[in-house]
This record gives sequence, structure tokens and C-alpha cells, in this order.
Amino acid sequence: MESVIECRNLTHCYGRRKIYENLSFDVPEGRILGLLGKNGTGKTTTINILSGYLEPRSGECRIFGENIYAAFYPKWRREAYYELMRKLHVGPGQRISRMSCGQRSQVALGLILAQDPDLLVLDDFSLGLDPGYRRLFADYLREYAKAEGKTVFLTSHIIQDMERLIDDCIIMDYGRILLQRPVGEILDRVRRYTCRVPEGAPLPGDGEFYHPSVVRS
Repeated sequence: MESVIECRNLTHCYGRRKIYENLSFDVPEGRILGLLGKNGTGKTTTINILSGYLEPRSGECRIFGENIYAAFYPKWRREAYYELMRKLHVGPGQRISRMSCGQRSQVALGLILAQDPDLLVLDDFSLGLDPGYRRLFADYLREYAKAEGKTVFLTSHIIQDMERLIDDCIIMDYGRILLQRPVGEILDRVRRYTCRVPEGAPLPGDGEFYHPSVVRS
């Protein structure tokens, strides 16, 4: 039976603490395999190695016959990952297990860029990032995509991020598209007007709630 996952002689340590040595196992195609064990036995370490987040001290791990590291992605660009990590101030020696949610998101985004895909599909890409890093990543992604000729399809619930990043906009409402136009065209056609009224002058409605575009003098 063909194996989807093949791990041979995996050895990994954290400092002087050896997690395991010469660990080998296969996961056959079509089977369900559960990795069980007490805390600290290396379950998460194994998952991180399989995911490409960790490189074992020695040994080999293959998925569908391909090495899970750079060779798994024929256009792998490690410089794209490390450049983004430098901008986001993520140290190369930091352990993912000790990172905050935001830092893990940064690492995930860096690994996506390092794959050098022609199309990036990002769902709520800024999740977990604070405002400063959101703006930094949005600017970096735009520069990267334009310089490399990449196509990007993304979602975000933060409009400010989308405005500084995207070229075109689709607005949907309950399963239908309300609008699909270039962002520049939308901004050119939208206007906001501010007027000043004397203090005490009546306003439409009950006079107690002001429209944000109306300023009391």
C-alpha cells in the first residue's frame, strides 16, 4: 500500500533535551492514523515538522514522495520569507510554540510568500496582526505583488487595509454582487460634504442626533 507520509530516522532536540531519535513511520494512503502520547512526547514537534515549521536535526520526511521543505515548492524563495520577517522584527531563532498569535500569523504569511505562487488567496490575512503590522504587511504585499507580477485575491473585514492594498473591489450582499470596480474609480465618485450650522439651529429629525458630516459652529 502506497504511503502518503514517510518519515525516516527523524531526530530533534530543544537545546540539550532530545525529543526523539531515529523516529520512523509511514501513513498509508486511505488510512486514518492518530498520533497519541503524553504531553512532551513530541506530538506537536512532529506536526510542526510535517507542516514545514521545523527542520529536524536529522532524518527525512516526505509527503506524496516530495521533501516537505524547499524542494516541495519548486519556486521556493527563502529570501522573500526572511525579508518579511526582518520587516516584522521576527527573530529567526524564535520558537513558534512560544510566539504570540500575531507572530504566528506573520510566520504563516512569510511562508506563503516564500512559496512564490503565481496566485495568492488570502482569507482575512490581517487576523492577529496589530494595526502597525497590518499596515506594514499590506504595503509589503502590494510592493511584492506588483514587482513580481502576482495575482492576489483576498478578504478582510478592515476597510483601511483593503483601501491601501487592492486595485479592484467587489462588494457583495447576501450572495449577490452589488459592485465590482477599480478602487480609484470608486474613490473618485464618492464625496463627503461638511457644512456648519449656527449653535441652536434646528436639524432634521429630533435635533439630538447629528449626522457625522454636520459640524456645529
